Amino acid sequence: MTAILPEPRPLIGSLVRLDPLEAADAAELFDAIVRPDVYEFGYGGGVAAMPADAAAFESSLPQRFPFATGIPFTVRIAAGPLEDHVLGTTSLGDLDTVNRGAHIGWTAYHPAAWGTGVNAECKLLLLDLAFGSGFERVKIQTDAVNARSRAAIAKLGASFEGVLRHHRLRADGTWRDTAVYSILAEEWPALREPLRARVDAIPAPLIIR
Repeated sequence: MTAILPEPRPLIGSLVRLDPLEAADAAELFDAIVRPDVYEFGYGGGVAAMPADAAAFESSLPQRFPFATGIPFTVRIAAGPLEDHVLGTTSLGDLDTVNRGAHIGWTAYHPAAWGTGVNAECKLLLLDLAFGSGFERVKIQTDAVNARSRAAIAKLGASFEGVLRHHRLRADGTWRDTAVYSILAEEWPALREPLRARVDAIPAPLIIR
């Protein structure tokens, strides 16, 4: 099977809707994710890399997200009284159609979405998109010190491949070690049903503070 580049389009679930990220989303995204508790474990280069305001965040979008190699998404609530409220962002990037590899990452959510079905459904939608487009391997990685993120990735059933030591410099000059996981196309059918069941078991309403 040949991998093809998926067209940017909304991905709609029961809890969330993933819309291709646009500059017009910057102010809402800034309000949702640019906060120390989101950045403290290395997201976006760590707390020292937090943009000062929404304008600075918007101007940095091309550097922060993989527009050139994939599809960044804005994550919104799909239905209910808070429909369209921005929860965060995630991306399908590093799309390599020759070697059929993809990378789900650049992911951050408002803390009110932590521990809900939001991340599970985002991963479900993106993995369906990747494997449905013919990709063979999907990489998911995080800062090795981010225990919350590592636990969430492991709960997907992704295989731990190891740690890339001193993989990337954080904005404060310290080194980030990166924990790498992956899911293969042949593994996805068996992993998909438990993930779908997890999403279905989560109540739809989300409280945004």
